[in-house]
Amino acid sequence: MIRLHVAADLIAGSAIQATEGQAHYAGGVMRRTVGDAVRLFNGRDGEWIARIAALSRGKAIFAVETPLRPQAADADLWLMFAVLKRDGTDMVVQKATELGVSALLPVFTERTNAGRVNTARLQAIAIEAAEQSERLTVPAIHPPRDLHDELVVWPPARTLFVALERAEAPPLGPFAGPAGLLTGPEGGFGSRDLAVLDACAFVRPVSLGPRILRAETAAIAGLALLQAPGWG
Repeated sequence: MIRLHVAADLIAGSAIQATEGQAHYAGGVMRRTVGDAVRLFNGRDGEWIARIAALSRGKAIFAVETPLRPQAADADLWLMFAVLKRDGTDMVVQKATELGVSALLPVFTERTNAGRVNTARLQAIAIEAAEQSERLTVPAIHPPRDLHDELVVWPPARTLFVALERAEAPPLGPFAGPAGLLTGPEGGFGSRDLAVLDACAFVRPVSLGPRILRAETAAIAGLALLQAPGWG
C-alpha cells in the first residue's frame, strides 16, 4: 500500500489535498485509482488509512478513514555530520532517517570540501526515507553551520560522541538517554576541529573499530552501535 507523509492534521472524515508529486506518484507511477487505499502520517497523529477520493493529472484528494498506528516517540538521537559531496550527504540523510535519528545537523569542518547544502533537497530525501522505512516522523533538518558555531549552542546535557579514527578512544556502544553522534569529513577532522572539540565538556571521543571507514559508513555504523541492543 502506498505510504505518504502529509502536513495536514489527520482526523477521521477529513479530506487532504495531495501535493502534485504525490498525485503523480499515486496515479502515474503506482497506477492507483479512485477508491484505492493509502497510508498517511504527519509526525503528530500516528498513521491512518485513507482512500483516494479524487484523482486527476497532478491533483488528488485523500479521504481520511481510520487510525492504523498511534503516534510513538522517536529515539532521542541527533546526528551531526560534516557536509560531504552531494551523493555522500544524500546517503547520510537517507540512512540516518531509516535508522531513526530525530535531528540532522550538517556542519562545515576544517577539511569539508563541499561549499553548500540544499536543505530542501535533504528534506525531500528524509521524507521519502521515512515513508519507505515506516517511520511515523521525519527528522528535523537544521540549517548548515560551522562546527564551532554548532558546538556553542549544543545542549550541554546531551552527550556528543565523536567518532575519531586512529585515536586511543573507547569503543562506541549502546547509550540510553539524549545523545548525539558527530562524524567527520573525508580525511578526518583537522587540528582546529580537534582543539574546539577538546574544549567541550559534553564531548566523548569514541572509536568505531580498527578500520578506517568512509564518512558515510561511519555515520551508519555509529548510529547502529549507539542503538544496539534493543534497536527500534
